[in-house]
Amino acid sequence: MILTRIIDKGALWRLAVPAALVCAALVLPDPAHAQEEAAAAPEMLSQLNANILWTLLAGVLVFFMQAGFACVEAGFTRAKSAGNIIMKNFLDFGVGQILFLFIGFGLMFGKDIAGFIGSGGFGLDLVLDYENFDTSGWDITFWFFQSVFAGTAATIVSGGMAERTKFSSYILVSALVTAVIYPISGHWAWGSLVGEESGGWLGNMGFLDFAGSTVVHSCGGWIALAGALVLGPRLGKYGPGGEARAIPGHNIPLGALGVFILWFGWFGFNPGSTTAVNNTIGLIAANTSLAACGGILGALSTSWFRYGKPDMSMTMNGCLAGLVAITAPCYNVSPTASVIIGLVGGVLVVLSIEFIDKILKIDDPVGAVSVHGVCGAWGTLSAGLFAVPGLSGGTAGLFYGGGLEQLGVQAIGVAAMFVWAFGMGLILMFLIKALFGLRVHEEEEIKGLDITEHGSEAYAGFQIFRTE
Repeated sequence: MILTRIIDKGALWRLAVPAALVCAALVLPDPAHAQEEAAAAPEMLSQLNANILWTLLAGVLVFFMQAGFACVEAGFTRAKSAGNIIMKNFLDFGVGQILFLFIGFGLMFGKDIAGFIGSGGFGLDLVLDYENFDTSGWDITFWFFQSVFAGTAATIVSGGMAERTKFSSYILVSALVTAVIYPISGHWAWGSLVGEESGGWLGNMGFLDFAGSTVVHSCGGWIALAGALVLGPRLGKYGPGGEARAIPGHNIPLGALGVFILWFGWFGFNPGSTTAVNNTIGLIAANTSLAACGGILGALSTSWFRYGKPDMSMTMNGCLAGLVAITAPCYNVSPTASVIIGLVGGVLVVLSIEFIDKILKIDDPVGAVSVHGVCGAWGTLSAGLFAVPGLSGGTAGLFYGGGLEQLGVQAIGVAAMFVWAFGMGLILMFLIKALFGLRVHEEEEIKGLDITEHGSEAYAGFQIFRTE
């Protein structure tokens, strides 16, 4: 016998309501979890906004370093070409930042091609989402921060080529450094900052250069070396027997002000390279300043020992040498190691300036090659010596039991950057020399580049012309 149960509509409704409530309880999130998720979104947005603010402020500090470079270069050279140097420093951003927007940023941070070059994001409008600007606000801030680094690389070149370079030709040099040479090698080491798909071959090897001892400073330094070599020395720099003659700068206090501005701006250069507000920025700032102190003591004591007196310009360059050296390992080393790294940089810069000036007979008016090229290489190698595993994601330097592996990677990066920057610099300088001329005429150099290149003076009434 088949039994049937007849359920009226009222009974069905009474069964359906509890069942629906049970299903809703299973499907809907727990109230506590819902509150946590609601709170997480503002927290994430607050962290993003804090990162944007920190990176922007750091970028502004790095931009202010341009004033420091201008003061150092002008103070360490002669008064008759000071205005020309200032103009070149303006140009490095006036042209360079625009070209980095339309060309350089894409080559540096676009999607990787064979580990060598980036592709995509040219003009930045292609990747900015103006309708959903929460994340795009970070994108444009990151571009701004990277653009001032590109300007720094170009500015280093102007110091090594000071007092005898045609202004129109320098425009081409600066433009191609910021648009092509710096971004391509920068991609090798830093492309992965925007994602693994943009990683270059050096970064994929585990190369350590946190804020750019090699990526920025050595790149600019080696191009400056190529420029100084192709240009030849300033008139009167070397005597009939080839002996080096000092050409003193016209304003050491101005140069000193520039060094202090650079030291100040470096607190954006190194700590700002976290591009995030986190617990490492204090350590990085401390390491940065301690290395500068070490550089001062290293250069001061070396010059005192060699010349019998503590040299002013060498001591100032020692400060910069320490800052350049610590730029690569600032995130990875201890404060004590930072002092040592800066100290060695200070010694190296004095010896390097002497070697380049007296042995190689290459005229580098402000010591740009030694400060940025040589000490940038030293700082990059020092990461392979002093890296503390707890500070570098497990990477250990030679002195912390890491063996030669990391040091080898660092050496490869230093060598690759030298070959690229110096090689491309030579090609660029010889090409511009052949097509447009790179150096001013002898008469123009004697009168000074302010009058001959710009028709005005940095110091009114400085030039007195005799009329026959």
